[in-house]
Amino acid sequence: MTNDQSHETEGALSVLARGLRASPDLKRGLVVTALMGLSATIGKLIIPILIQQVLDHGILPDGDVNSGLVTRIAVVGTATVLATSAVTWIAQRRLVTRAETAIAEMRVGAFAKVHQLSIADHNETRRGVLVARVTSDADALAKFAQWGLYAWTVYPVLIIGTIVAIAYYSWPLALIVTMAYVPVIPWFQWLQRRQLRAYDLLRTQVAEMLGRFSEAVAGAAVVRAYGLEGRTRRRLHHSIDQRYKARMRANVYMSGVFVTGDILGAIAMVAVLIVGVTWRQTLGLDSGELVAVLVMTTLLQGPIGELGETLDNTQTAVAGWRKILDLLDRDIDVVEPVNGLSLPEGPLEVEVNQVDFAYRDGAKVLEQVSIRLPAARAIAVVGETGSGKSTFAKLLCRLADPTSGEIKIGGVDLAEVSAESRHSRLRMVPQDGFLFDTSIAENVRYGRPGSTLDDVEEAFTDLGLMWWVDALPAGLDTRVGERGENLSVGERQLVALARAALADPGLLVLDEATSAVDPQTDRALGTALEILAKGRTTVSVAHRLSTAEGADLVLVFDRGRLAEVGRHSDLVDKGGIYSRLHQAWLGNTGQGGSVATSSR
Repeated sequence: MTNDQSHETEGALSVLARGLRASPDLKRGLVVTALMGLSATIGKLIIPILIQQVLDHGILPDGDVNSGLVTRIAVVGTATVLATSAVTWIAQRRLVTRAETAIAEMRVGAFAKVHQLSIADHNETRRGVLVARVTSDADALAKFAQWGLYAWTVYPVLIIGTIVAIAYYSWPLALIVTMAYVPVIPWFQWLQRRQLRAYDLLRTQVAEMLGRFSEAVAGAAVVRAYGLEGRTRRRLHHSIDQRYKARMRANVYMSGVFVTGDILGAIAMVAVLIVGVTWRQTLGLDSGELVAVLVMTTLLQGPIGELGETLDNTQTAVAGWRKILDLLDRDIDVVEPVNGLSLPEGPLEVEVNQVDFAYRDGAKVLEQVSIRLPAARAIAVVGETGSGKSTFAKLLCRLADPTSGEIKIGGVDLAEVSAESRHSRLRMVPQDGFLFDTSIAENVRYGRPGSTLDDVEEAFTDLGLMWWVDALPAGLDTRVGERGENLSVGERQLVALARAALADPGLLVLDEATSAVDPQTDRALGTALEILAKGRTTVSVAHRLSTAEGADLVLVFDRGRLAEVGRHSDLVDKGGIYSRLHQAWLGNTGQGGSVATSSR
């Protein structure tokens, strides 16, 4: 075996060991389950021995039958079959229960890890790939956990025990059976290495296909509006075709696994039959003993064939398990502090000191940003596409940590603030106003866990938005649909603002909550934002410079650097970057418009 081949084999074993360490429920009680499986194995071996006893001792030389002995053996055989079936059922039930518990915990852990990843991880990984980790990859692992572990524990012992039992009757026949099955070892090793690569590619293609489907479904309206059905269909067909080819490559090896047990079993049976019948007296075998050996030889076909199928399932599981474990083992950029500090009450001051930030590609998005933002002020953040303004806003909510430098909120290092305090005192209202597929009330209550329906009504009332709630078909019980699609863009933002108001944050970060709002709700949003901003520090990523015009302080970003800081009128008079942006904005729309934006 070459070094590369050895590495591949060790890689599969390493994944299995790592997976069992990460899933203690799979190991818990496995010894008891294995012992139960071994007892069932012994029961299977007793049957051919009983057959041998009937043939050699139950049938007398004169042709009569020792009915008493045969009856006793029949009773023992029946009891053995029933006991073996019961033990096998209990053992399998125990294993399935443990497996489902472990898979459920792994799914939950993977979901939790996805939400712990920073914006850098989410920018680099497609959503469909992350979904595949907790759906199709976990499903592939479930089948192995429910049956594969049992098979790998019980079948090798059944095989060895059967050969030992055959050797008890005739060691030459045991040697013949062993030699007939010896080729399965290098054959399975050869298949294992290639199956592992094939299934790893298959899991990758499944994730890619799910990503394409997710993209096509989420963008269905754009696809239809722009007539992109053909292009989208071709991309989907390409992903499906790649997944199909990967599946077929894996099936080539799988088919080789399935026929192995039957072919080698037939060879072993023919060899034992020929040698046993021809040299029965030389081998010292009675007729019943030869029949018992033949029955035991047939018993080997099942576990060896099952091990071949189990090997196939194991390769699928290893490929999926590796990807899940890679997700679970991925380093978390934003590590929550132990015994974290709490932010002070009231409006929060922000202090940014020498902050750099870079995504995984190495390119700096922010460089040497330093600024002090006074409490209870309205701050606008502007800049051209890719200037880093949105990334700056996300850092203030600790969706990622700076590559270097520090951010202090209310005089406390943001990295030392507990997650509970950060979530309650800092709030970000994104541009898309994401909503969950539930009622308006439930979406707002996400802003403060444990809040009541009265709290929700109070939030809308304080923002002057109860008129809008009262006009809805079911009021606060109105379902918003998937991603809030039952509501308009502006209505989704109203709900998002109420959710933020319910949290009562000291720092409110707005990724221009009114940039894509329809005119009908623009005034309502503007009024609600003014109410929400009172008594709070507000940082707004301003895609429309009308937001900057009314701000107490404007931060102008350019190529990741904080290029200008000041009030709107001062920056316009200065004739710099902001002045140029403002003139372009006025020139485009007269008194309104938008500046190009970016997620960075």
